[in-house]
Amino acid sequence: MTTATTDISNESTYRLIDTADYRIQINEAGQGHPLLLIHGTGPGATGWSNFEPNIRALSSSFHCIAVTMPGWGDSCEQSVATGRDQGRATLQLMDTLGIDRAAIIGNSMGGGIGTIIATEHRERVSHLVTMGAGIWGVNVMTPSGLSEGIQLIFDTYEDPSPENFQKLVRVMCFDPSFATRELAEQRSRNALATPEHLKNWLEVMRSGLGATGFAEASQKMAHSDVPTLIIHGRDDRTVHFELSMRAHAVIPDSRLLMFNRCGHWAQLEHADEFNTTVKHFLETR
Repeated sequence: MTTATTDISNESTYRLIDTADYRIQINEAGQGHPLLLIHGTGPGATGWSNFEPNIRALSSSFHCIAVTMPGWGDSCEQSVATGRDQGRATLQLMDTLGIDRAAIIGNSMGGGIGTIIATEHRERVSHLVTMGAGIWGVNVMTPSGLSEGIQLIFDTYEDPSPENFQKLVRVMCFDPSFATRELAEQRSRNALATPEHLKNWLEVMRSGLGATGFAEASQKMAHSDVPTLIIHGRDDRTVHFELSMRAHAVIPDSRLLMFNRCGHWAQLEHADEFNTTVKHFLETR
């Protein structure tokens, strides 16, 4: 069941879906070709908080499903949350919803999940759109070590206070008007509502297992025939745009769009152009 595009809110689109192994929170609206929107990592993240303006616009043409991955929001906890685990959870969600093939839009970690599914289950992916993601490798322009944004993500998982969230959302956006106190407080409430998710993420990331599957899938994209749209903010302080430039060089059927005056959340800071571009890409490729 989907919600009419005239009634789009977190509450009206919210559902909990039980798959074979997971309970997954989604926000679902619209009809047409299925479009999975997968958020990035970070405390307090949900499908709705990462994609609200995109769901509102794109659900007029597509069956939009914003996924809150296991380990976030009201979705179940995961004792191990590798990239392959997350890909498996997404495929189980598709199976439970009766979706054979979908377009995947992924922000940051969500782009990595989309890459894993596109390389390991090609028949399930019609299109791939990534924002603030790309392909990891030896960097020329990027400083070594954790980026400012990644370091703040760790700090905020350890102390999910509104003050730390205010610092985090400021780093994620180029335009400070998007980094509102309301957003910081909302993310803080979301994170504190499920403290087990915070503990689990820190344990998984410190174990070194969190990135399992992402690098391998990225390299396989050199042989991918999935139409891919790569989007990045020129001013991203969390994931450097060099990763998207590398992805564009590696993926045969790809397009690269870089927004100036834009941070890690291109889908929010440049929502209108993002929505128009994605709609055209999905309808013409």
